[in-house]
Amino acid sequence: MTSWAEFEKAEPEFATTVRERFGMYKHHVLGTVRRDGSPRLSGLEVDFRSEQMWLGMMPGSLKARDLLRDPRFSIFANPGAGAELAHGDVRVSGRAVEVVDDAVKGPYAGETGAPVPFHLFRVELDEVSGVGVDGEEIVLRVWRPGARVRTIRRGNDDGSARDVG
Repeated sequence: MTSWAEFEKAEPEFATTVRERFGMYKHHVLGTVRRDGSPRLSGLEVDFRSEQMWLGMMPGSLKARDLLRDPRFSIFANPGAGAELAHGDVRVSGRAVEVVDDAVKGPYAGETGAPVPFHLFRVELDEVSGVGVDGEEIVLRVWRPGARVRTIRRGNDDGSARDVG
């Protein structure tokens, strides 16, 4: 697992792109695992603060209970209006680690105005990806801990996908 700070250090340009993309809109889509193993999608705000990516939630919310039981998640940045995806899309997947230390939660609530009580989760990354369009090609960038960003370019035909680094 890798923290947001470690990701920023390893891939500063890509991390800036991802952070800016999440910053374009307030609400995003969080995917969690329900008790029965099926997926749950919920709206969520994402916060970048103190070199970390944070997820805050109301106490007892279904998404918080999901994460307390199974910390795996994926967050899709709000694509915005229209179908153009002018800024592409980004996704972050990993594990949510609940923070219960009042020395962290208190200042966080003070800085953000988060209603107390609340659940606070620090993000540990498994994968960060971005998809955009460049001319006639789709460009996919994927980062995983311990590796460089992998870029794949793909045209509109079956055989055109190529790994470019």
